Amino acid sequence: MKRWLPAPLLSLAVFVLWLLLVATTALAHVLLAAVLAVLLPLVAQRLREDRAHMRRPGVAARLVVVVLWDIVLSNIEVARRILGRESKMRPGFVWIPLDLTNRHGISTLAGIITMTPGTVSSELSPDRRHLLVHFLHLEDADAAIAQIKARYEAPLREVFP
Repeated sequence: MKRWLPAPLLSLAVFVLWLLLVATTALAHVLLAAVLAVLLPLVAQRLREDRAHMRRPGVAARLVVVVLWDIVLSNIEVARRILGRESKMRPGFVWIPLDLTNRHGISTLAGIITMTPGTVSSELSPDRRHLLVHFLHLEDADAAIAQIKARYEAPLREVFP
């Protein structure tokens, strides 16, 4: 079964989305949806270089809670800064040195930074050892680096070894 359906959830999503896109449950479209649901994940699996292997689900769950909390707090902080005096904002770029080497972990870190209001990850160095981050307000670059490394990178190193 795993050989023909390597990603059952993806297959189900393809099947349902095809039927939603064509807006019909005619037999021909149901059969085409089934064929696509089997073939597309098989083709996609061959294109992937490596798969993400997550470990420590408890650490991952705690990280999700931390990120959600930081998103809420960052929304409040960004709103406060935007509604305040523009002259008090100090935007800036900082290169964050990465201890994280797993490509999936780096992608997750970049996504977390971008999802958090007030920060955007904008570039990864060619050697994948530094991530360029833009801050809407940056008072202390060293403190910002330390916070990202402690709150996000350290747990990601456990989840994506």
